[in-house]
Amino acid sequence: MVGFAKTAVGGVGSLAVVLFAVVLPARESTGALLPLLIAGDLVAVALYRRHGSARELVRLLPGVVPGLLLGAWFVARVDNTTMTLAIGAVLVVMGAVQIGLRLTRRHQDLREPPTVHPVWTAAIGAVAGFATMTANAAGPVMALYLVMAGLPMLQMLGTGAWFFLVVNLLKVPLSTSLDLISWSSLLLDACLVPAMLLGAFVGARLVRRWRQRQFELATLAMSIVAAGLLIASA
Repeated sequence: MVGFAKTAVGGVGSLAVVLFAVVLPARESTGALLPLLIAGDLVAVALYRRHGSARELVRLLPGVVPGLLLGAWFVARVDNTTMTLAIGAVLVVMGAVQIGLRLTRRHQDLREPPTVHPVWTAAIGAVAGFATMTANAAGPVMALYLVMAGLPMLQMLGTGAWFFLVVNLLKVPLSTSLDLISWSSLLLDACLVPAMLLGAFVGARLVRRWRQRQFELATLAMSIVAAGLLIASA
């Protein structure tokens, strides 16, 4: 699921978040999943690096750092039940935002990308930072921003690949300081890398056959399903 999310439908990654939070203590699951996500980011960057938008990255990243710090503060102070509900709530909110976006921008012309106001860009960057630190769930937030920015599918994938590689690397020292990454979790991630590569290969083969609308709807649907499953498991 992580591999497929990195090279095709980002919402599938929300299901991986759910599974990790169900199998492991919810709090520790966020750190345990992080190295596997970084491995997937490296694959995605290798595939889509030429399609990324440096302009959008420069606009987004400054707002991410405050969100990461706030997320680290939150993770350090909650128990596993609260963490499980928080992860599910973040996914639900992000899914609802995407639904609202689709209803209001149904007829958007992608040939003339709109300019997202800097205040919105900073706010979305901060929310993405918080969501990824607390739940590894910034995918829907990024999808929201990239659709708002009017980027086509491959450029969305390329920009998202670079964004998550940078952000997930920034999370490593924070997660380590919170004791969310251990030798046992690193061993688990190493065992899962072959499956991640298989998912990435399948995603890369399929995504180029999809239309923009199919891509966005699949991402949205998977995010909402994952959120419902996680809240039900709390």
